[in-house]
Amino acid sequence: MHERTVHSEKAFQGKLVRVDVLDVELACGKRTVREIVKHPGATVVLAQLPDERFVLVRQYRKAVEQELLEVVAGTLDPGEDPADCARRELEEETGYRAASLDKLGIMYPAPGYSEEALHVYFAALDPERGAMRPDDDERLEVEVMTADALEAMMDAGDIRDAKTLAAWTLYRRKR
Repeated sequence: MHERTVHSEKAFQGKLVRVDVLDVELACGKRTVREIVKHPGATVVLAQLPDERFVLVRQYRKAVEQELLEVVAGTLDPGEDPADCARRELEEETGYRAASLDKLGIMYPAPGYSEEALHVYFAALDPERGAMRPDDDERLEVEVMTADALEAMMDAGDIRDAKTLAAWTLYRRKR
């Protein structure tokens, strides 16, 4: 089932992603084209306060033209350890620090066209909240809710972000 790359050409280079067009040869000898999004990877953090409520962020997502409620997430800096990225993003986006951080897994959100890997963590938070330090182009609102409220939103279809749904599934399976 291996596909051999015969030729690769960069079609687009943006601030965050690159798109390569690959000519590939399938195991049966047939040739075809693959368009691959190159992404540095990211971390995803399902965060919980000592009172067992969960901390999420609401932000507007231009690609889908709506606000989404999501777990904390952020792109890896070059050479950055995923756990360090998770801690950094958690503090930047919510003001909370992780008292402990447990890796829940790694997932590929769109392996049909992207190499992006998401490192998924569960963070038990310190109760004290510091100042948020979002990126210049981020507008975030922190929301705190119980597990029951979060699951009710999922059941109602009010949470549509794949990384949030996947992080919750990994958390529930491992806890």
